[in-house]
Amino acid sequence: MSYMMNSPTSPVSRPPSRGAFHNLPDMANPKEQTLLWQQNSYMSDSGIQSAESTHAPPTLCGKEDDLEDPLGFDWDPSVFDQSFSQDQVDNMQLQLSVPPQQPVFPDPLDQDMDAGQQFDLPQPTAGQQVAEPLPQQAINLDYQDDVDLATRLIPGLVSLLQDVDQVVVGRATDMVQQLLRREVSQRAVVRSPQLVAALVRVCEGSACIETVKCATGVLHYLSHNPEGLQNIYEAQGIPALIKALASPPILFYAITTLHNLLLHQKGAKLAVCQAGGLHMMVSLLKHNNVKFLAIVTDCLRILAYGNQENKVRDSLVILQSGGSAELVRIMRSYSYEKLLWTTSRVIKVLSVCSSNKPAIVEVGGMQALAMHLGTHSQRLVHNCLWALRNLSDAATHESNIDGLLQGLVQLLGSSDVHVVTCSAGILSNMTCNNVRNKLTVCRAGGVEAVVRAIMQAGDREEITEPAVCALRHLTSRHPEAELAQNTVRLSYGIQVIVKLLHPPSSLPLIKAVIGLIRNLALCSGNNAPLREHGAIPRLVQLLIEGYQASTQGTPPNGGNNLEEVRMEKILEGVLGALQVLARDAHNQAIIRRFNVMPLFDQLLGCDVEVVRRLAAEVLWAFAEEGNDPSSELSTPPLMELLSPPNEAAESCAAASLYCMPENKADDKKQFTIEPALFSGDSGLWSNLSPDIDMSLLGSEDGFQGSDIHMMGADEAYNEHMYNQGPPPHNGYGQQGFDPLQGYEQEF
Repeated sequence: MSYMMNSPTSPVSRPPSRGAFHNLPDMANPKEQTLLWQQNSYMSDSGIQSAESTHAPPTLCGKEDDLEDPLGFDWDPSVFDQSFSQDQVDNMQLQLSVPPQQPVFPDPLDQDMDAGQQFDLPQPTAGQQVAEPLPQQAINLDYQDDVDLATRLIPGLVSLLQDVDQVVVGRATDMVQQLLRREVSQRAVVRSPQLVAALVRVCEGSACIETVKCATGVLHYLSHNPEGLQNIYEAQGIPALIKALASPPILFYAITTLHNLLLHQKGAKLAVCQAGGLHMMVSLLKHNNVKFLAIVTDCLRILAYGNQENKVRDSLVILQSGGSAELVRIMRSYSYEKLLWTTSRVIKVLSVCSSNKPAIVEVGGMQALAMHLGTHSQRLVHNCLWALRNLSDAATHESNIDGLLQGLVQLLGSSDVHVVTCSAGILSNMTCNNVRNKLTVCRAGGVEAVVRAIMQAGDREEITEPAVCALRHLTSRHPEAELAQNTVRLSYGIQVIVKLLHPPSSLPLIKAVIGLIRNLALCSGNNAPLREHGAIPRLVQLLIEGYQASTQGTPPNGGNNLEEVRMEKILEGVLGALQVLARDAHNQAIIRRFNVMPLFDQLLGCDVEVVRRLAAEVLWAFAEEGNDPSSELSTPPLMELLSPPNEAAESCAAASLYCMPENKADDKKQFTIEPALFSGDSGLWSNLSPDIDMSLLGSEDGFQGSDIHMMGADEAYNEHMYNQGPPPHNGYGQQGFDPLQGYEQEF
């Protein structure tokens, strides 16, 4: 229905009326119309004329035409025949006049007034309030939520919590829970060490499971506050919470409280371990609630992560309790992202433990982690890759990992620096001394992918070093090695690889590059590009530097320092690479141009046996090609190598002397050599070429000793990598990666 104000110049227009309005006569005075209208007992004043009871303008819904249309509303005449008393009208006007933003039913107690000013009642004592029925006590708290009241209640509650009557203890525990519902009283509870200690004793000693559940719930609430955590810890609450883990009704409260303590309370880790919490938490991994398991696994991660001594001890406890196998089972069985993320973090920590590492691999940890490399969760992929990187040196002979290797080849093309770093490291370890893995990676396009990764990495050695090592493995000792050597050249990789021989490359990287160049030189098509890009001059320079470093003497204690040991390895690698390069006449000419033959002669008398062997092999390569080195060196060092016990060195020395001109015949008469040694293809001479380099170099791909640990001790390498993370680089995305970030807000 529409009401319109009268205009001084226009008559009032009225819509068709019904019910009690059809007999209203036309009156010129609007006040008379209003008075007549009120006689029908509808209401005393519509507000249109006086506006006395109107606090807000009326709101019209719909259009004016709809209101005037008799079909717009289905009017019921009986509605307007009702009579309302004056009190009812006043009440209706009062309710309608309340602004929309204010509640229709205000708070029974004015926020600005004190309860004592409104009610002149005697104040009950703290003991009397505790004795009141709980609903009435809760109502009293609603009206008297000041900190003084809560403070006065707490001593009485502490006394009641220590009562021998379990009913009294239960009601007191409920009362503490009621106090936590009000913000002011919450602070009083948190700041009371006596009350927290009493609650801990209830958790330890009460026989009523409901009471213990209530008390544990209060402790869980307090654990969200730093002061509450401190009070729980000082009240020896951790052993009580560990004990509560054995009770299913209070399991969730107990584990979440312990989780908060482990995250934020200093000393909590040691207290949990001393109370047997580590073994108890491992047993909880058999549950099937994914959110519960996510909290348990993160507790295990925190406990296993720490200083080296504690890490080893706690990792062994997890292993002995069957935790490693359970963690791998979780990675295989569930799809809940938070659970997989927290579990992968535990495995990442355990994967640097020398005892846990083979145990995780044995129960299928590599395959379980590989299942999640294709997920959209970047943090899960990161943790799985770091764990795989740590485990990979213990899984070099693991089967059923073709899918993992193929996936790693694809991940080398990622723009995420962490993904590329881990993928290169895993491929480096997995292709070491494993022909099957080498073939799998090569056939999946691994050689091209590794070369591209090296190009994009620039000076990022955390990528280039494992990538070069992986390429070194892929270019030797398998049926398709020569194809891989050619692929490196066709992928324009030789120039980039030779460049890594120069500063600022570190010695470990230079060592890996030298081994790769040796393998590439085995392919005749690579000799010209290696010469063009200056590989030989740089190798000769490294040979001279390595010799000088190895002959500078030893420290006062008689041992070799780390730098000297590394330079000796560089020296071994350079000799091996020059031996292969010297098979080509053009390369020999460049080597001799640097006048290094006397240096080879001096290296024959080196204290390091492998250096003596390799020097003899280089000389044999020169002599085999018909280039007479006799004018630049002497025969006695070669003759000394003919003595036992080293048969390989004896063979090389004998071969070198045999290839020298006849004017050395007098010297050769001083020793006896079996005629079969020089009797054509059937003798040892034919067997030496071209495979003698393999027998001399011993270990994988050109280096002796520890190629499988090409970056040092595996644990130390991984600790450094995932604790600090690689720095930003232009070749990859700039995003940071914090494995610990974001956990607190997600449960």
